[in-house]
Amino acid sequence: MSLFFESLFNGAAIGSVLLIAALGLAVVFGLMGVINLAHGELIMLGAYTTYVVQSLFKLPLLAPLFGAYIFVAVVAAFLVSGLVGLLLERSVIRRLYGRPLETLLATWGVSLILQQFVRTVPLAWSTGLWLAAMVGLAGPPVMNRLWGPRQRPWRLRLGCWVVAVAVGVACAGWIRGAMPKLASASARNVDVTAPRWLRGGLDLGDWTLPIPRLVIIGLTILAVLAVYWFLNRSLWGLRIRAVTQNRAMSDCLGIPTQAVDALTFAVGSGLAGVAGVAVSLLGSVGPNVGGDYIVGCFMVVVLGGVGNLWGAVVASAGIGVLTDVIGAGRLLEIWPRMPAWLQQGVEFFATTSMARVLVFALIVLVLQVRPAGLFPQRGRMAEV
Repeated sequence: MSLFFESLFNGAAIGSVLLIAALGLAVVFGLMGVINLAHGELIMLGAYTTYVVQSLFKLPLLAPLFGAYIFVAVVAAFLVSGLVGLLLERSVIRRLYGRPLETLLATWGVSLILQQFVRTVPLAWSTGLWLAAMVGLAGPPVMNRLWGPRQRPWRLRLGCWVVAVAVGVACAGWIRGAMPKLASASARNVDVTAPRWLRGGLDLGDWTLPIPRLVIIGLTILAVLAVYWFLNRSLWGLRIRAVTQNRAMSDCLGIPTQAVDALTFAVGSGLAGVAGVAVSLLGSVGPNVGGDYIVGCFMVVVLGGVGNLWGAVVASAGIGVLTDVIGAGRLLEIWPRMPAWLQQGVEFFATTSMARVLVFALIVLVLQVRPAGLFPQRGRMAEV
């Protein structure tokens, strides 16, 4: 029984990391049909955002609140990756809807650009650039709502971008002076320092449950519930589902389809940033950290059924449990007297990397029987 619960917890821990990384892709790929190969780099941006936030909380003024930086990092990572995803949708993806091959090539090129950007641009200037983009994009709508469109639109936009550039340069200069580590670029990995309450483990009899894994499981549950509420209980979620099912009819009924596309892509990209926070708690953060999860994300979404949120939950849990059972060699503990030839095969796959290869091979075999996934869409959604 203890072996069962240990495998169940380890599988849940592995599956939660996969699920939170695939959640944003389930929104973008599952609902919009966009093959976004830059999704891994959005996860990477969320991880680097966590590193910048924890560096800010190490300053003397914020040091007493260092234990709470992880909550600020979740919000900041969502905003950073969501903003980058919004810019990607408005500049590249919007012109490529319905053209999957061109979208795949374009997002692959964006992923390479983002990787090189992180390698060459210092984090201080990256932070200033993000703040400038945030102020420049959010300024005109906020000013129009507060004071009304009294000025000409082009003057308003120009003034906001001038202020945005000034804010970005000033912020980058302050970070370079206050945090010298962020002033130099390096392709090597950086380590995120976890708060004290996120270290160690929770002792339950003979078990020790790592606290970071428990936090990631909890964060994944909250993210899934939030996405479910957003898609099924909010007004914009209703609009997203309407546009997904019948774009032409939604446009005739007055639903702003372009705004729905932009919001969907921004939310999916923001969820990738939240996944980056979880990934930063497990190890070092580097330019290639997102590439380790992109294949697994697509496997979770496709195996669960494209566009099915709960299918992604079941698929990630199944992949996590299988990876733990195969990779940790638990089959030898369950069946200690297995034949020698079978034991050699089990020992060969009893590593994390080889277990992942075997699990993906099993997924490919399952997709031969059920090409639409375990829980395919039914009705009008299946016709999209």
